[in-house]
Amino acid sequence: MFWATGALSSFLDNTPTYLVFLTTAGTLGLTGGITTALGQIPANLLEAISCGAVFMGANTYIGNAPNFMVKAISDENGVNMPSFFGYILWSLAFLVPVFILDMLVFFL
Repeated sequence: MFWATGALSSFLDNTPTYLVFLTTAGTLGLTGGITTALGQIPANLLEAISCGAVFMGANTYIGNAPNFMVKAISDENGVNMPSFFGYILWSLAFLVPVFILDMLVFFL
């Protein structure tokens, strides 16, 4: 769920992405874990959904509002910034290895 939530969160806002995956996890009928209005969700699944939504929003300019604001302000002031796909390449180079490490340490 960490990677699935993160992939969607890279292109959508974090909160709706979290709510979609929280609702999905709540309808799986799992037992044990944290009781929510949607059902019981195992703590490790809830942690993976939360971290994926929050961390991977930084993968693109549109996944996290401050990223887009920084790009707009930089462009306005003549500071060169990577293009949309250029930023994704930077994310792949620097953020994805950190996410792999997060997955290995916290979710396996």
